[in-house]
Amino acid sequence: MMETGKRRVRTVRIGKVNVGGGARLALIAGVCVIESREMCLTVARRLSALARRLDIPLIFKASYDKANRTSHRSFRGPGLERGLQILKEVKERYALPILVDVHCVREVAAAAEVADVLQLPAFLSRQTDLALALGASGRVVNIKKGQFLAPWDVEHVVAKIESTGNHRILITERGTCFGYNNLVADMRSLVIMRQFGYPVVFDATHSVQLPGAKGDGSGGDRRLAAYLARAAVAVGCDAVFMEVHPQPEKALSDAATSLPLRDVGRLWTRLSAIDTLIRSRSGA
Repeated sequence: MMETGKRRVRTVRIGKVNVGGGARLALIAGVCVIESREMCLTVARRLSALARRLDIPLIFKASYDKANRTSHRSFRGPGLERGLQILKEVKERYALPILVDVHCVREVAAAAEVADVLQLPAFLSRQTDLALALGASGRVVNIKKGQFLAPWDVEHVVAKIESTGNHRILITERGTCFGYNNLVADMRSLVIMRQFGYPVVFDATHSVQLPGAKGDGSGGDRRLAAYLARAAVAVGCDAVFMEVHPQPEKALSDAATSLPLRDVGRLWTRLSAIDTLIRSRSGA
């Protein structure tokens, strides 16, 4: 473990991937929502190949159900049972650890049978019953900081997970409400939340989202995601989270913010170089 301002930052092991505690930068990447088995497997295959080629510590992410869409008419995904079947196939075929978001207590047990990381969604980050159920699962819990929370408020969410005896926690910054239909990424939050003793993750694609800006859906500007990711790595985050898609403009969720799959390798090369430089200068 390595020193930070308040507590030592734990190393959280997820499959073969170490996050935090001096480990090199990790990548959490995948599709926003499972659109089909074929597309999900294609993205996983290409990310897996990229991870082998560039030696990237990779965690694959995807949602089986996007329960917090702006409109009830928006695509939500294949649902719990079919979605977990597809994620299990990804895990077994490509030997990748899996992250999935869980929106209600009754789904925790099933999700924990497949996923290595259970994510507490930003909009639900203060839901105590869900936080406790995720903690009690024994899986790594990724806390998405609510857009409405100050970074120091996340310590209370951390305490809920810790109360179950679970200390396998990640904390993710994904932007803060800045007026109506807008988010701003405050890099100070990475430093503040890291003082709670757990690895911090920067969500590059959700941080450039414009919630509800399209009326019945969210907008955003994917062009800014790479710049914010580079800034977050320079500040000292432990992992970068990004949603990718073979054809982002055709994505059924987060089309405005998902990054082109073909660009991930080039971006990661830059992020890894920044991470290496920062660690060499800081002695991490």
